Amino acid sequence: MDFWKLGFFGFLCAALVLTIGAVELGRNQPTERISGSAGDVLEDNPVGRLKVFVYELPSKYNKKILQKDQRCLNHMFAAEIFMHRFLLSSPVRTLNPEEADWFYTPVYTTCDLTPNGLPLPFKSPRMMRSAIQLISSNWPYWNRTEGADHFFLTPHDFGACFHYQEEKAIERGILTLLQRATLVQTFGQRNHVCLKDGSITIPPYAPPQKIYAHLIPENTPRSIFVYFRGLFYDVGNDPEGGYYARGARAAVWENFKNNPLFDISTDHPTTYYEDMQRAVFCLCPLGWAPWSPRLVEAVVFGCIPVIIADDIVLPFADAIPWEEIGVFVDEEDVPKLDTILTSIPPEVILRKQRLLANPTMKQAMLFPQPAQPGDAFHQVLNGLARKLPHDRSIYLKPGEKVLNWTAGPVGDLKPW
Repeated sequence: MDFWKLGFFGFLCAALVLTIGAVELGRNQPTERISGSAGDVLEDNPVGRLKVFVYELPSKYNKKILQKDQRCLNHMFAAEIFMHRFLLSSPVRTLNPEEADWFYTPVYTTCDLTPNGLPLPFKSPRMMRSAIQLISSNWPYWNRTEGADHFFLTPHDFGACFHYQEEKAIERGILTLLQRATLVQTFGQRNHVCLKDGSITIPPYAPPQKIYAHLIPENTPRSIFVYFRGLFYDVGNDPEGGYYARGARAAVWENFKNNPLFDISTDHPTTYYEDMQRAVFCLCPLGWAPWSPRLVEAVVFGCIPVIIADDIVLPFADAIPWEEIGVFVDEEDVPKLDTILTSIPPEVILRKQRLLANPTMKQAMLFPQPAQPGDAFHQVLNGLARKLPHDRSIYLKPGEKVLNWTAGPVGDLKPW
């Protein structure tokens, strides 16, 4: 970019930030409620609308796994652990399976971490298969529907495809035994083999206590125009940057590393959360998968998420008006990011900020302990409640089988 253009955009950024700072609402000021059905859905109370039976599995499927590695409690896949804990004490839980609308199998398939903290999904299919064999042998409810009234949390990069690389996840496909179940997963992308119809897309886990510990004064101006911290290249697996993030992150760096509007770096400072609260826009590009915790962080900190992930299915999309609170940029348009963002009128930015300031919006993205009304736990239950009543067609005739228990890679069929 020419020097005079940098100067122009720097001037424009300063003017825009000053304009916004002069009238931006503080977090303790009246905010804008979501209008119409979306807002009503976000504030739904699921209690009394469904009953969930929680299978009691041997601890090797959950508690013992966590005991071996406590890091799982703070990992971005930890929703599977906290959802289990929440349901055990939730008023929607029933101890009588005959009156249950839904059945939940608590399996911690992502709590197998490398020394660097990366999840290894390779044992997950065998573990899940083992758990399903157990419940189908000891209770009659799986066999009535082959899982059509059961739900599972599968928060891997590509959900129940159980692989962190997309092409291998696509090759594997969703685990056969989960084909009829409802999957609650972080992965969401339209027209993708790893997202089945009827799945509930959830936000990744971000530790609420850690987030709340970094809140800054409510009247702090947003003096950063565009903010991003993270990888642009996965040097170990994709040094050229053409495959990782489908090249979108590499394009951000190559086009805007010297642009004064963009505060972007691979460094992850101790002030990361504070910086997001000082920014107008926070980039949320895809990585190996379309989603990342930045989406949660941006919403909670009132930073307008700039979503760069073609065909992404966002968390609780039937309740959160993503088009109104975020900015969507096609991956191929990343080189035009500066023009796109500086062209957004200040009044549009202000409205997005007012919507983001709504506490119900922030609450829906978090899994707090203890649970709070309207939080992500309750949004999952709302999603399950909206699927009721079950269609009678899900119930199989005596002896009828639909799923192929011997399908899938040979390695998945080995005992766990």
